[in-house]
Amino acid sequence: MTPEFAPADAASYPLWLVRDDLPDALPDALDAAARAWVKACGFTGKSDQLCVLPDASGGIAGALVGIGPRRDTPPRSRFALAKAAAALPVGAWRIDGWPEGVDPAETALGWLLSQYAFGRYRKAEGAKARLVAPKGVDAERLLAMARAEFLTRNLINTPANDMGPDDLEATARDLATRHGFSVEVTTGQALLEANLPLIHAVGRAGAQAPRLIDLRRGDSGPTLTLVGKGVCFDTGGLDIKPPSSMALMKKDMGGAATVLGLAQMLVETDAADGLRLRVLIPAVENAIAGDAFRPGDILTSRKGLTVEVNNTDAEGRLVLADAMALAAEETPDWLITMATLTGAARVALGPDLPPFYCDDDAAAAAIMHAGQRNWDPVWRMPFWQPYEEMIEPGIADLDNAPSGGMAGSITAALFLRRFAEGAGRYAHFDIYGWQPKPAPGRTKGGVQQGARALLGALPDILAK
Repeated sequence: MTPEFAPADAASYPLWLVRDDLPDALPDALDAAARAWVKACGFTGKSDQLCVLPDASGGIAGALVGIGPRRDTPPRSRFALAKAAAALPVGAWRIDGWPEGVDPAETALGWLLSQYAFGRYRKAEGAKARLVAPKGVDAERLLAMARAEFLTRNLINTPANDMGPDDLEATARDLATRHGFSVEVTTGQALLEANLPLIHAVGRAGAQAPRLIDLRRGDSGPTLTLVGKGVCFDTGGLDIKPPSSMALMKKDMGGAATVLGLAQMLVETDAADGLRLRVLIPAVENAIAGDAFRPGDILTSRKGLTVEVNNTDAEGRLVLADAMALAAEETPDWLITMATLTGAARVALGPDLPPFYCDDDAAAAAIMHAGQRNWDPVWRMPFWQPYEEMIEPGIADLDNAPSGGMAGSITAALFLRRFAEGAGRYAHFDIYGWQPKPAPGRTKGGVQQGARALLGALPDILAK
């Protein structure tokens, strides 16, 4: 499916946003009969209430949507009207008047995102009502955001039997064709010849060969390199996960899905113009077979650092490490990693608020503020220097899974930072990539996190 607005000249129904301080909040356009109907329906303007108004012939005259108390400015929901969009009758709708604190762009984006449904394996439909783009919003930018989100969601929602390393590569090649990227893919035994041993070690037991996908676009300007974890399924390896923990592991390529969506968004909003944009995706399956890597193995990375494997289920940081080391060799101005990396991040902040790590205070503030402006919240966590010794096992340079379970997201970020040396600045996003229950504008399933925050922050962080 493709997100869309109703044509600007479409015949449309009026939609009024109403606070819960009735009767004063009812629009003046409502006559006595309509007001009586509203009262009979029990509509009071509470959050998420919807009242469709009939006309004299039994058709639709418009609708009221409750957005809660006046003190609730802005409304508590990230996408305040997306739930109403999914419940409104088919047709074109326009919003007549904007109460204080309601953002037209947020409303329009939430409405677009409510159109998403994952229908690959059975028929599914999102919201059928269409919004006339509010005046003054950048409709094309919002459509680009929604298309990127749909791409990311589709990739995450697709199970591993149809989204293995081969399929992820095919998606990347399709994106490259549509948006002018060059593509280079290093696969299987060639990974060892190219000195990418950690990617090979993690993925060599999979039915589909491991690979590094490398997309490039632009030949002048600042360099932005995005690295996304592409573990298409994670059994945990020989340190096998229990069934309950394996159920969602089709989403372990959520970092790759997110950077592909972000790359598309950067191009379609023209934010990639004047950039040297690079996207690196180590695509593997962490499987179990006779040649799977083992607990206790000591592996040598592309950077030359040795890593003791104390848990084969901490594989994401291994495949990212080689891709990051390769990226850092070109000294990009910005290196950004996206990964569904640790359960510790979810324990700390839950599924909705992904942590990110960045040593540059001004850039980190810009990313957080952009996340709020673009309805994509993120939260800064520290590269806490005293924990460095936790990732140093003594027998090797690094430990991929420090014992004790303390500060798991931080120690993973510290591990990755060792491989970012050479990049101008580095940020790491420990995303969840999954919506555990339906919410306005966000169906249950795969979800994009951090991409809109980075899109909004890019002008500021590149200028610093």
